[in-house]
Amino acid sequence: MTATLARRTLAETLGSAFLLAAVVGSGIMAAKLAGGNVAIALLANTLATAAMLAVLILIFQPISGAHFNPAVSLAMAMRGEMKWRDAGAYLAAQIVGAITGVFAAHAMFDLPLLQFSTTVRFGPSQWFAEGVATFGLLLTIFGASARSPSTIPPAVALYIASAYWFTASTSFANPAVTIARALSDTFAGIAPAGVVPFILAQLAGAAAALAMRSFLWPVDETPQPRIVNRTLTETAD
Repeated sequence: MTATLARRTLAETLGSAFLLAAVVGSGIMAAKLAGGNVAIALLANTLATAAMLAVLILIFQPISGAHFNPAVSLAMAMRGEMKWRDAGAYLAAQIVGAITGVFAAHAMFDLPLLQFSTTVRFGPSQWFAEGVATFGLLLTIFGASARSPSTIPPAVALYIASAYWFTASTSFANPAVTIARALSDTFAGIAPAGVVPFILAQLAGAAAALAMRSFLWPVDETPQPRIVNRTLTETAD
């Protein structure tokens, strides 16, 4: 049975909140414990984020699809796989949840709840990196869902873990994440001036992935579930 919109938006809110609590909270902890070693801090931040992402997709995917990302929800709406009204509700839930998660991380580490980041992430290389990161993320989701939906949680988590390191921007790849991280002057932050260019790059990357989806994974090549011995199954029931 399909979950109600209220249940789905609650799942998106909670998932986005825990994701940002993990991103920001692990960044704060890593910066405290790494002794100034930025590589070690980023590694710790990466592992915590990827682990949390895998768990959140596993538990919330059956309810809302576990988007936690406006770029994903918009792509699904453009494909006709969800109603635009529902996509709007998802976007609001994702942004509210992400900001709530940032505030929760600040509270857990006894920091001021409302902050504005001073970490500059700006320039063409950063924007291109965000486009690439989001393009790859959407391809990962499209490919896994077309061939083996059960692999989406590890596939997405592993992709994000890798993209933290191969992109110059450390792979935000998510407009809600970008907005929320601007409200944290910590290891994971981004100065507000960088938010709009990041989001535009992310949407461009998502659009490029969406354009390639039908070519790479045609509907007529998508495996269909097999019905094995329906007579025996119906008799057993």
